[in-house]
Amino acid sequence: MATKKLAFIIRSLPYKTEASRLALTHAIASQTVEIYLEEGDNIEPVVCFIGDGVLNCLKSQQAMKHYGITSLEQHMKNSLLLDLKVMICKEDVDRFGLKEDHLIMDAEDVGGETKAQLVPYSEIQKVMEEVDHLQFF
Repeated sequence: MATKKLAFIIRSLPYKTEASRLALTHAIASQTVEIYLEEGDNIEPVVCFIGDGVLNCLKSQQAMKHYGITSLEQHMKNSLLLDLKVMICKEDVDRFGLKEDHLIMDAEDVGGETKAQLVPYSEIQKVMEEVDHLQFF
């Protein structure tokens, strides 16, 4: 019985690139590979937002209005709905002058119970050191 730990590190801005959306899509999809694993094996994904990537976590995004594309807000909520571990770098949130209530921290409105975690970068660094596969977006 082995658990493969995956980390998806999102540091890209939310608009004018598909990197953030791809990271969330890969993280969500990583849970479906369990059907291909040996009995008792697991996948444990974590999504971490650092640097400019914390802007992906803003509530009330208006990507459709400004860019003609859907926002990452629902994608973020889907991640939490599926119980993905989501970590947001506190130092970067502070650097942008954001407060926790500006961020998508839960998906309660769609039935999710998992909450995102606002953590110091040192915790994200620890995650990056412990995972089997690390991907930057």
